Amino acid sequence: MLPSEIIKKIRRIEIHTTHIVNELLAGQWDSAFRGSGIEFEEVRPYQFGDDVRSIDWNVTARTGHPYVKLFREEREMAVMLLVDQSASQGMGSHWQTKREQVTELSATLAFSAIKGNDRVGLTLFTDGIEKFVPPRKGKRHVLRLIRELLYCQPMGAGTSLTKALEHLNRTMTRRTVVFVISDFQDTGYERSLKVARSKHDIIPVVVADERELTMPNVGLIRLRDAETGQVTMLDTFSRANRRAYEQHARSRMEERDALFRRLNLDPIHVYTGEDFVEPLQRFFHRRENRR
Repeated sequence: MLPSEIIKKIRRIEIHTTHIVNELLAGQWDSAFRGSGIEFEEVRPYQFGDDVRSIDWNVTARTGHPYVKLFREEREMAVMLLVDQSASQGMGSHWQTKREQVTELSATLAFSAIKGNDRVGLTLFTDGIEKFVPPRKGKRHVLRLIRELLYCQPMGAGTSLTKALEHLNRTMTRRTVVFVISDFQDTGYERSLKVARSKHDIIPVVVADERELTMPNVGLIRLRDAETGQVTMLDTFSRANRRAYEQHARSRMEERDALFRRLNLDPIHVYTGEDFVEPLQRFFHRRENRR
C-alpha cells in the first residue's frame, strides 16, 4: 500500500494538471497532433478540387493521367514520455526542483493524451533504464504513471540519452509521439537521436534552472556535480570566473540547440519556478500552424 504522503501528492498533481488540461490547454492537443499518424492507403484518379500537393507524380507519369495519394488517418496515437531521473534533476534554486517540475509537466502531457483518446506510456532513465511502462489508455493508467514518477528511487546517477533512445527504438516498433524530458546534460547521443527521429515524432523538452546558466556574486563557493560527484571551488567574486561559467553553460546550450535544428526538431524549454503552461501553448500553436 502506498504511503499517505504519496497518495496526497498524486491527488494534488491530478487536480492541478486536470485543471490545466481542461481549462488552459483545452482542444490544443487534438489541434497539434490530429492526423500525425497517417498511413498510405491507395491512389485514385485526380478529381476537381483535390489538393495538387497530393498528386502521385510517379503513377501520373506512368499512366499519363493525374492520380492522387489517399491516406488513412490513425485516430489513436501512441505517446511515450522519456523522463530523465538522473541526480541533476534534484537541482532547484527556486521553490521547486527540476524533478518536481518534470513530474507535473509529464502528468499534464499524459492527461492531455488520454483526453485525446490516445495511449500513453513512460520510460524513466538515468545512465540506464529505470522503469518502462507500455502505452495504455485511461485515467487509472495515468495515475500509475504519476505514482512511478513520484516513487522512483533511481539506481543510477548519470544521464544516458543514448540508452534511453535505443530502448525506445527496440520497444516501440510503430511510429510514436515521443516527449524526451531532460536537462540534456549528456554528450554523444546525436546518432541515437537521429535514428529515433527517423522512426518517431521526437519532441525534446529541455528542463533547466537559471543557476545552471548564470552565477551570482556570492563569494567562494563549493560546487558539486550531482551526477559525477566531482567537487570544484569557485570564486564568484571574480567577474572573469562568473563570465567563464556563463560562457561554458551558453556554449553547451548552443551546441544542443544546434543539434535540434540540424534534425529539424522543435524543442520546448521550461525553467524551474516558472509556469510551463505558456511554453506548451506556444509549442502547440506552432505545431498547429505547421500542420
